Amino acid sequence: MQLRQKISKTSAVLLSALLVGAFGTAGHYSRLLPEQITAVSGEQLKIAEYPEISCCGYPVGSDRAALSLFGVLPVKSVQVSRSEPLMLVASGRPFGIKLLMKGVMVTELGDVEDKNGESVCPAAEAGIETGDVVCLAGGEEISSNSRLQSIIAESGGEGIPLRVSRGGDEFDTVLQPVWSERSGCWRGGMWVRDSIAGIGTMTFVNKATGEFAGLGHPVCDCDTGEIVPVSSGEAVPVEITGAKKGERGIPGELLGTFTRNGCYGTLNRNNSCGVYGRLSPEALSELDGEELPMAYPSEITTGEAEMIASVSGGAPERYSVHIERIDYNSGDETKNMVIRMTDSRLIETTGGIVQGMSGSPLIQNGKLIGAVTHVFVADPTRGYAVFAENMTKSLA
Repeated sequence: MQLRQKISKTSAVLLSALLVGAFGTAGHYSRLLPEQITAVSGEQLKIAEYPEISCCGYPVGSDRAALSLFGVLPVKSVQVSRSEPLMLVASGRPFGIKLLMKGVMVTELGDVEDKNGESVCPAAEAGIETGDVVCLAGGEEISSNSRLQSIIAESGGEGIPLRVSRGGDEFDTVLQPVWSERSGCWRGGMWVRDSIAGIGTMTFVNKATGEFAGLGHPVCDCDTGEIVPVSSGEAVPVEITGAKKGERGIPGELLGTFTRNGCYGTLNRNNSCGVYGRLSPEALSELDGEELPMAYPSEITTGEAEMIASVSGGAPERYSVHIERIDYNSGDETKNMVIRMTDSRLIETTGGIVQGMSGSPLIQNGKLIGAVTHVFVADPTRGYAVFAENMTKSLA
């Protein structure tokens, strides 16, 4: 009798441990899996990275599906949408970025010595901070540093109504210029920037519309770190002359110059997932690169992939990379994958991921899965990548 009781108790303990372990595993998968899935129309709903997860319930007409572990243990309910695969030309071609800001960005505040010898900062007293964008001054739209300085210089000391944007919200204030004995003019106590330029990589082109996207992350002001608001811009050809190799603790960069003539097209958007624009008819007619279906995040797996990039001035080439991790629920929509460069040719030339390579498209199983976005400063062979789907959400 005692032996039977011991066996019963032992069985109960083992069963309890198994149940705790199973539900713990289910909770683990629930945290890893996405909250919503986009699947190709007509194909079975699955997550390639986790073949042990299956869809155990997807009622007709519903936009939600139940996921389970091995078809037995419920894991998570997710929102589902169906879509036809978008066809995009994977580019990998470097291009020059010229952006004119919508307004002018405040990059620095400074004191002005007034006629009494006291130091004051009119901009700070008006509530302006570094990173703010001045949109209107005296009721006039501002698009250049020189125009704002002219309005301040011509104010005669009268208060200037300003409309300022900060973090997407706008507010009105009044700038009270101060006469500077040292410079002999009215000053506002702030330095501003009205344009920005750099080099990036074109990720893809939609041949049907001429729209293109690049970088995979926003163009930010180098002083403030704020996303640059775009009024207009150009995508221009560049000549890559070489690369400064990245080292541990020291990011590398592609070296190049803007060509004097030519223009790929216009730039009209700059947001968290890259820069966007439209190719000119001439550039679209000369477009090269392979047209591929875009992969949804649920189709991507860790393992081998390829990156298309031009790092030595020639045509874009394919380089081997390894996808180490996929994060469906990243708080940063440009850091969805961790990648590692494995191609010895690339590592010999650049040391790994370098500045200017952002936007280089990633290919897996014949589909465009994303683009390189960031390098790990401590290890230039590794970095982050963005899902291609995130970049396509900003297409018109």
